[in-house]
Amino acid sequence: MNIPLLDLKAQFQPLRAEIMAAVQTVCDEQGFILGPRVVAFEEAVAKYTGARYAISCASGSDALLLSLMAMGVGHGDEVITVPFTFFATAGAISRLGAKPVFIDIQRDTFNLDPAQLERAITPRTKAIIPVHLFGQCADMEAINRIAHAHKIPVIEDACQAIGAGQGGKRAGVLGETACFSFFPSKNLGGFGDGGMITTNEQTLADSLSMLRVHGSRVRYLHEAIGINSRLDALQAVVLHIKLKYLDQWAEGRRRNAARYEQLFKDAGLLDRVTLPVTRPGNFHVYNQYTVRVSKRDELRAYLKDKGVGTEIYYPLPMHLQQCYQDIGHRTGAFPESERAAEEVLSLPIFAELTEAQLAYVVEMMAGFYTR
Repeated sequence: MNIPLLDLKAQFQPLRAEIMAAVQTVCDEQGFILGPRVVAFEEAVAKYTGARYAISCASGSDALLLSLMAMGVGHGDEVITVPFTFFATAGAISRLGAKPVFIDIQRDTFNLDPAQLERAITPRTKAIIPVHLFGQCADMEAINRIAHAHKIPVIEDACQAIGAGQGGKRAGVLGETACFSFFPSKNLGGFGDGGMITTNEQTLADSLSMLRVHGSRVRYLHEAIGINSRLDALQAVVLHIKLKYLDQWAEGRRRNAARYEQLFKDAGLLDRVTLPVTRPGNFHVYNQYTVRVSKRDELRAYLKDKGVGTEIYYPLPMHLQQCYQDIGHRTGAFPESERAAEEVLSLPIFAELTEAQLAYVVEMMAGFYTR
């Protein structure tokens, strides 16, 4: 078999006529930047997440940057986050002249460890960014309890977690703001880059709307130095259509995750493969199905030879990246993040996978370990 990590064509084909008709409408209207199509999508996302406001932008990276800007983060400030994440989480902090302050992750969820949070807070701490990695929310109850005691705002990096939930609430309303990415590989993916910020605070929503258009509310009049970060109408209509199917796709991913668990048990691989863990009260949407494995790089090469697509998210933690060497962290500073980087492997999990394809992935992994 040939099983890609993600097959976007399989998702697109059933929606092709609906999407192409919406794209044609935008082309006929010739309204491409912001406008009513974008507003309609923003309102739909706000309703979906349960947030009062949703402000679209050009990417998930910009969603993080704009959230920090709206909270006044700047040169010399500190923002707490994790080193085991996509670069944009830390990069947005650094772009504003602030310092990313890293704390380690929990071994089971790959998310920020609240037990380490309080001692990382200093008088310069301006925000906290927990990452809902792979589609599961961080422990927001514990994080918010500490953050609120110190009057520090929390920004959810929910770029991999639209539709995920905790305690009956969806990602998007668990912090002061939440940031989403519509990169094509996400559970809700566009035909290019796109992003969204949700919040329940009107002042933040107003500031975000201004900052995304060069700090302007009235054309050519600028209250602040913002950026150009707007969602195109073409992306908005595509995403608006896909949003209707998001929960259905999430259930497909969750069904596949449950089937993987049974297949791995039946194959006797649980001593070789550590499966994802969902914490009580969490609703996991599996943007990635990430396991821990022994002999990871050898296994990945073997699976590639057998036609199984995989990916490593992420091979090098932020604190060991070349661009962050000036912070002064060395190997061993964040052992759980470093261990994860050596062991994680993401397997195909998209909703359209067949039973036979899932079984083949596990069969090939069993073949590797029993050679």
